[in-house]
Amino acid sequence: MREVIVNLEQRSYPIYIGSDILSQTKYYKELIKTKQVMVVTDSNVSKLQMGIVIKALSEFDVTSYVLPPGEEQKNLENFNLIITELLSQRFARTSCLIALGGGVIGDMTGFSAACYQRGIQFLQLPTTLLAQVDSSVGGKTAVNHPLGKNMIGAFHQPCGVLADISVLKTLPEREFKAGVAEIIKYGLIRDSSFFDWLELNMDSLLSQQPEALEYAIERSCINKAEVVSDDETEKGMRAILNLGHTFAHAIETALNYSQWLHGEAVGLGLVMASYMSKLQGWLTKDEYERIVNLMRQAGLPEKIPASLDVNDLRGLMSVDKKVSHGKLKLVLLKSIGEAIVTDSFDENNLSNTIENFK
Repeated sequence: MREVIVNLEQRSYPIYIGSDILSQTKYYKELIKTKQVMVVTDSNVSKLQMGIVIKALSEFDVTSYVLPPGEEQKNLENFNLIITELLSQRFARTSCLIALGGGVIGDMTGFSAACYQRGIQFLQLPTTLLAQVDSSVGGKTAVNHPLGKNMIGAFHQPCGVLADISVLKTLPEREFKAGVAEIIKYGLIRDSSFFDWLELNMDSLLSQQPEALEYAIERSCINKAEVVSDDETEKGMRAILNLGHTFAHAIETALNYSQWLHGEAVGLGLVMASYMSKLQGWLTKDEYERIVNLMRQAGLPEKIPASLDVNDLRGLMSVDKKVSHGKLKLVLLKSIGEAIVTDSFDENNLSNTIENFK
């Protein structure tokens, strides 16, 4: 079992990474400071892991709320249903929500916890690779709006994260590969030696060899924890975690949050940001080709979906949280392992990038 600490002084919390930890009562007793808990999950995860978690929570007063699966469920309507359930069940300010699922459930549950009675405790039990290495860590919570992804949200840190690698065996291959995109991101933005390791160990990671999988999750969480500890509410450095995401969110919004998984959009977004960095004269041709080859090895998308009107993308990128004073800021690469946030880029390079990937 591996442990990473997100250092936020009084609100610091552990990330535990290992096999079969969701079934171990000791972690819940350590992290949850109340008896009254509600597990929020979706119908797919409920069939696979709910029984294990409920059994491990036998010493708590537990209720559950089950949502349909899918990114399209991450909306204000379902947020309101969760809040209504909490009120109906008379949940107190001292109660705890447990997010059992992927990024959608984690974001929905965290946002509900942030808003209910101005903030209650919540625990992350991420069941997808993407959630284990990214969305469950750092306290970003949100729901989507038809005009923009994650535009309604709050910063609200969990009390802990239990990243159980044994549940990843239940993931479809496509879901697992979508999570690999976020792992690659950490190598690109600030950890070039990790990128080197991924080039050598991608096959072991894709085959879910335990040692490689635990190491990749731990290294990703260490990178994210360090960034979050330095800039919790994204006033500066934390924005580098969004490498590729401005492209990705525009693609997801244009597709009405369907067809593609978030990690698939991020994977293409990483390549698009890398291509634009090359056009800017920052990333070398060799570095760009290494990035493309690693993404290809991971089996991630290489082109914008044919059904999408690429003319819409630039407009959708303008509805982004990194727009400031009317100027779009992008996260780009100076080199593998060095990302920057900038609004000083050639607009022609952005247009050429979008055109190149259609």
